[in-house]
Amino acid sequence: MTRSNGSGNPEALRAEIRQTRAELGETVQALAAKADVKARIKGSAVQTRDRVRERAGQTTATVRSSVHDAGSVALRHPVPWVVIAAGALALAVVVLVARGRRG
Repeated sequence: MTRSNGSGNPEALRAEIRQTRAELGETVQALAAKADVKARIKGSAVQTRDRVRERAGQTTATVRSSVHDAGSVALRHPVPWVVIAAGALALAVVVLVARGRRG
């Protein structure tokens, strides 16, 4: 805030009053915004939602990239995957045969 120098100039006093009113208006608006808890909570919720969406998008992109990379590796080196698939098939056959003998 500005203070008058005590000169008594009416125009200077009017300017000082206008300045003080503007500052008071800004202060009242700032206090009203702080007092509006509902709006502050809503704003916080919007920010949190946006952060979650952003992170979900980043995670999705990371997973897609990893799946693509794994697919590329499998295509370049198919032998280990064929061995794993054959082992899984053999295990399934053993389980089915064992169940067939019990029942």
